[in-house]
Amino acid sequence: MHPFRTMRRNRATARPFPAVWDQILARNFPLDRRLPDGDRKELRRRIEILLVEKRFEGVGGLEMTDEIRVTVAAQACLLLLHRDEEVYPALSTILVYPTAYRAHTEEHGEYGMVTESDQVRLGEAWNAETVVLSWNDVQHGAAGDDDGHNVVFHEFAHQLDMEDRDANGAPALADHTMYAAWARVLGREYAQLQDAVDHHQRTLMDAYGTQSPAEFFAVATETFFEKPMKLRDEHSELYAQLREFYRQDPAAWSAEPEH
Repeated sequence: MHPFRTMRRNRATARPFPAVWDQILARNFPLDRRLPDGDRKELRRRIEILLVEKRFEGVGGLEMTDEIRVTVAAQACLLLLHRDEEVYPALSTILVYPTAYRAHTEEHGEYGMVTESDQVRLGEAWNAETVVLSWNDVQHGAAGDDDGHNVVFHEFAHQLDMEDRDANGAPALADHTMYAAWARVLGREYAQLQDAVDHHQRTLMDAYGTQSPAEFFAVATETFFEKPMKLRDEHSELYAQLREFYRQDPAAWSAEPEH
């Protein structure tokens, strides 16, 4: 690590975690209270590092505040616990709209045909350098209602997936021997979700996960942290793969019922 970055991180984490930030976490991110004490301490260190290293910008008329920055950072950093201290190394900018926003898209079809449309988005990861979020949906995801939807978990799972510059649902794993089991389990679960959605069956994971292996990984991440006990009970091998990747066991954090 560059000496300047080390010095900046040490400076950011040397002071006590601001009391007002603790109040923000208590108000906006109740999951924090369910974490083991060691994880809560690590989460705060990572929040401080992310906030000093990444640029937050309000767009669409949103004024950036510490409440927004800390609420986003807490959820993004939860995905990093027990890993090395790199904090989304390619990411530079987090853009936050006040609510869901419209994005202009172009789809290139056969024979050079281009279809243009406007889509309503809650968030997106444009590339490894930029994440876009809706503040209203960030708050909803952080609120802890265990509905399986969390835009920050989703978009920052994409960030992890893109660390090797290829968003394909296979993020960088700790050991090369893990890839065979990862491909087998996530490939099977992805196909099963597609089949269930095609047959209009109830699914624990959101149907958006059928869009691509990358979207399946992001949706599975949302479910892993939002509905861990149900994922463990209904998709035990998938849960085990995500537990190994994230080095966390959220089903053990609380026995509270999930909705």
